Amino acid sequence: MPRFRETSVSTPDAAALLTEYFTERETTFPSAQGTYTTTLPDASAFVPPAGVFVVVDAEGGDASTDHEPEPVACGGIRLIAPSATGAVRYEVKHLYVRPAGRGQGLGRALLVELERRAGAFGADEIVLDTNDSLSAAGGLYRSAGYATVEPYNANPNATTWYGKSVVGRATSDTPGYDA
Repeated sequence: MPRFRETSVSTPDAAALLTEYFTERETTFPSAQGTYTTTLPDASAFVPPAGVFVVVDAEGGDASTDHEPEPVACGGIRLIAPSATGAVRYEVKHLYVRPAGRGQGLGRALLVELERRAGAFGADEIVLDTNDSLSAAGGLYRSAGYATVEPYNANPNATTWYGKSVVGRATSDTPGYDA
């Protein structure tokens, strides 16, 4: 089972994953859409309860063995402006799985973990944006219950915006809750 490790976006593991993410996006960004705009995350936006950044360590890598954890994925959530109806919204940012870890359900597991944490922070809605060239990401979001919504930001890299209501916020009594 993957291990979710809360960390700052500036730690070496997080920075390495984010660098890979931005490099991959720059090299695969559709040329017809212009140039990919890299926006480094503000570490203060990912500090509980305003947000959190998570690194996923591969199965088997933990402190109880002689092996160092192998970071294979990352992602974060951050509080953004409330919706027009006043709903508390958190945004999923920088969900990335290294190529060697893809196809193993890590992206879905990370998305579920980020949703759980957003619910624990009091989210009513979770939103995210993506580019249609990332077909696997769009498929993941739709299969996880996200529906297209009107753009909520001016991200020049995004072509589709998604949203999802948070059902049943997690509390300290919820199994697996450890925030």
